[in-house]
Amino acid sequence: MMPVITKIKAQKNNKDRYSIFADFGRGEEYAFSVDEDVLIKYQLKKGMELDDLSVTEMLYQDDIRKAYNMAIQYLAHRMRSEGEVREQLKKKEVAEPIIQEAIQRLYKHRFLDDLEFAKAFVRTQMNTTDKGPKLIKMSLKEKGVKGPVIDESIKEFVVEHQVDKAIDLAQKNFTKNHKDSSRFLKQKTEQLLVRKGYPFNIIQIVMEELDTEKAVGEEMIALKYHAEKLQRKYIKFERYEQKQKMKQALYNKGFSFDLIEKCLVELFEDE
Repeated sequence: MMPVITKIKAQKNNKDRYSIFADFGRGEEYAFSVDEDVLIKYQLKKGMELDDLSVTEMLYQDDIRKAYNMAIQYLAHRMRSEGEVREQLKKKEVAEPIIQEAIQRLYKHRFLDDLEFAKAFVRTQMNTTDKGPKLIKMSLKEKGVKGPVIDESIKEFVVEHQVDKAIDLAQKNFTKNHKDSSRFLKQKTEQLLVRKGYPFNIIQIVMEELDTEKAVGEEMIALKYHAEKLQRKYIKFERYEQKQKMKQALYNKGFSFDLIEKCLVELFEDE
């Protein structure tokens, strides 16, 4: 004898889900619960007989519906990539076949669109951060976006905008490190732009457009700043050894040998 549905009751805490009660030959008892869509799809009603195959299929569809609803809640806060949604459902211990079915349904109803997500992500990053295209592409990859989609979306970050952002970043670095030698300033700026994810061709344009070579007067001011600090550092040494250590340290900081000689002559003449 197959069990027969005896009662269908909406759940108190979730009106979209229904508890199914059935008689398995022992009187009425709780059988399982389903989403409203599953209830309608299988036309469940009182007096209907239930076979094992139908119940298995119903519960499978219900699991898909639950995963789909979980994903919709996750997507309600902001756009997400397919990879992020998959990862979220895995955290909820949803089985892979169920995740795949839910993902397909999300695409069908246009809740997922990795290309639109990636384009929006690129625009946000380029307008609100100082990251270059390489870092943005890396972030998209971490979010599970596939290579071809990343390559297409990064086109939103046009070369002209990359140059403008990189120049602004470089100028701030010039201001911050104005006491460095021209050579060090150039190196630090190039290294900063590399770390921020700007490609070589953009860095080359920026370095050609910005003059990192200081006027001799400005270079001397920076040199004197470091020389005076080193003079205090090596004060305990004899004059010759003190000057040799200062020369080596200043050269290592990127200052030219000729300018160092001139600076030290002036510095020690003032004593």
